[in-house]
Amino acid sequence: MARKKINSKALLKLFYDLPHPLTLKDIYKRFSPSRKEKRKIQGILEGLEQDGKIISFRHKRAYGLVKRMELIKGTIELHPEGFGFLIPDDKRRKDIYISKDNLKDAWHKDAVVVALLPYQRGKSPEGRVVKVVKKNVEEIPVLISRKLTKTVYMARPADTKLPFDFIVDFTELDRFDELSQGQVAIIRPTEFYEKNVFFAKGVRILGKLDEIKVQEEIVKIFHSIPREFPKEVLEEAKMVSDKIGSHELSSRRDLRDLDFVTIDGKNARDFDDAIYVVRTGSGYKLFVAIADVTHYVKVGSALDKEARDRGNSYYFPTSVEPMFPPRLSNDLCSLNPGKDRLAVVVEMDFNNHGEMRGAKLYGAVIKSKMRLTYSQVERAIINNHKGEQEKLGDDIVSMLNCAKELAKLLYTKREARGAIDFDIPEPEVIFQDLEEKELKNMQIKPRFRYFAHQIIEEFMIAANEAVANFLTQLDLPCMYRVHPEPDQDKIDSLFTILKTTEIADKLPEDIDSRAIQVLLDQVKGKEYEFLVNRLLLRSMMQAVYSPKNKGHFGLSSDCYCHFTSPIRRYADIIVHRILKDYLGLDRYNPLKEKRMKKLGEHLSSRERVALACEREILKRLTVLTMQNRVGEVFTGIISSVTDFGFWVEIKEVMAEGLVRLSTIIDDYYLFDHVYQRLIGKRHGRIFQIGNKVQVKLVNVNLDRQEIDFELVDVEKNN
Repeated sequence: MARKKINSKALLKLFYDLPHPLTLKDIYKRFSPSRKEKRKIQGILEGLEQDGKIISFRHKRAYGLVKRMELIKGTIELHPEGFGFLIPDDKRRKDIYISKDNLKDAWHKDAVVVALLPYQRGKSPEGRVVKVVKKNVEEIPVLISRKLTKTVYMARPADTKLPFDFIVDFTELDRFDELSQGQVAIIRPTEFYEKNVFFAKGVRILGKLDEIKVQEEIVKIFHSIPREFPKEVLEEAKMVSDKIGSHELSSRRDLRDLDFVTIDGKNARDFDDAIYVVRTGSGYKLFVAIADVTHYVKVGSALDKEARDRGNSYYFPTSVEPMFPPRLSNDLCSLNPGKDRLAVVVEMDFNNHGEMRGAKLYGAVIKSKMRLTYSQVERAIINNHKGEQEKLGDDIVSMLNCAKELAKLLYTKREARGAIDFDIPEPEVIFQDLEEKELKNMQIKPRFRYFAHQIIEEFMIAANEAVANFLTQLDLPCMYRVHPEPDQDKIDSLFTILKTTEIADKLPEDIDSRAIQVLLDQVKGKEYEFLVNRLLLRSMMQAVYSPKNKGHFGLSSDCYCHFTSPIRRYADIIVHRILKDYLGLDRYNPLKEKRMKKLGEHLSSRERVALACEREILKRLTVLTMQNRVGEVFTGIISSVTDFGFWVEIKEVMAEGLVRLSTIIDDYYLFDHVYQRLIGKRHGRIFQIGNKVQVKLVNVNLDRQEIDFELVDVEKNN
């Protein structure tokens, strides 16, 4: 009789076949393993436990199937007050409230298994942590509190969601200078000491809390952003040939004579896309060339696996954590000027009204003629700056003017079909000296948008739609970019507020993207423009990656994917591989739909992490810039209202702070949740989104990333 194979599939089947938990003895009896095989079984069991499929009892001498034990696996999100919520892996489940006493030894972001309790807190079910499956926080940024001995210090986490302290031993550091209060260090927890106190070892010293690079490092650690590439990935990148072989040249179109250019921000280091536009007898021909990254990154390689895990690149004001090592992202795969580069090209024909009449997709070799910036293009073709035009030359200027004409037509077409354009300024970190990116040289201002941004945006949208439609019409798989319709409850809430305004009779009955854009146009320049823009934006759902095409609401596009940024987005890599397989440029066996769906969920989650990092570092740097402005008075706009106060946005410095209701002493205020406003009982004064208010900056707390304002006109209303 053949012995049973020992693998994770066989072990899991055993748990599913039997109606009770299994001891190690039960498992050994089933497989009759040798001593070596017993170690293998224990390793597999540990892996299954880490994946949250089984849970151990009696010091790992018995195991049970999580699905059969009314246990729920997920990730802990801690609140600064000490309690937490389980965010279940199964997205169909509600978040589960966990009190301080039921957290066991779970920390923020730990993977845990939770048992439901027979009662709930408000609308949330309540649970208790049964087991910490995986400690996702191995290194923690801390602020030095005080010195205990020569190399031992008390410290507290820089993350206020971790409500405990550390006794940190820095003895093992190669170089150690005495630390002062408020300096930031990275530590690795070792063991529990007493209530709310842990021992830890010092890993490295970051610097002062008010340094930009220190703030960036804190955010990267908080969000577990991958930094250094594994050795095998770097070795593989080093081995990639920089030569374009004769086969590649013969199997692709040679477009090196065309005047392709890249247009990016002045700080850009990797160039995914290049454009070239020419007039035709019936309209325009647009070439969008995208770096052929997958020629260098093969399926299943170390480079491929690392890029898939990262999901995308992560951008910070003074640094970037790229999806690929610099040899690829900044060199071989980047469409650098004057270099022969492999590309996948989307060649599109448009008539004189901007309607696409056809598209061809193929592999090519190109040579970018120039690396242009948005401001350069603006000066040359919008401001008609003679000096700038002379630098670019007549051929490039003529091509850019052609690009300008086509982009205007495409924008008009997109606007007509109902693409949404929110008029909300985005913050941008600006350094006066690019060589010295420090706080003293930094400003945060509303991002200036050149028409050159519009050119690239329109051309990339056109290329992405062309590729998505091409794959869909051929019934090939695709990783679509899906943007669901808005949250109906939030739309209803906004319309309830707007029914009290002068445009009440103009509100649409059915909400589609065109109706939303019409509404945005109607309120432009009116006193409630800010309110409508802000609440509509908050009603929007998050775009995701999916193998099922459900359209893109915001772009009013029936079929859309991401294809144009394979250096910094892994979703684009998938689309490139599917397309190149059809074109005969590379062999690729597409993933089955179930695996594609799972990959799409992973990539969507990594994108959310990248966005969270961008928001957090901006908030932290905003708080830093406001530290020396306590006492100053600003004019701002109320951006959000709650029962304990309201947030005020200061446009000139792109900062947002809280006015607490407890500081407004001219009246008692009631919160009207239907109209999202605060109403004074005595004077009837109203605070609602979009109101202009004068506020004084009274407090800045970098630890908690909080800015506190007070109204300056309260006394007038007494």
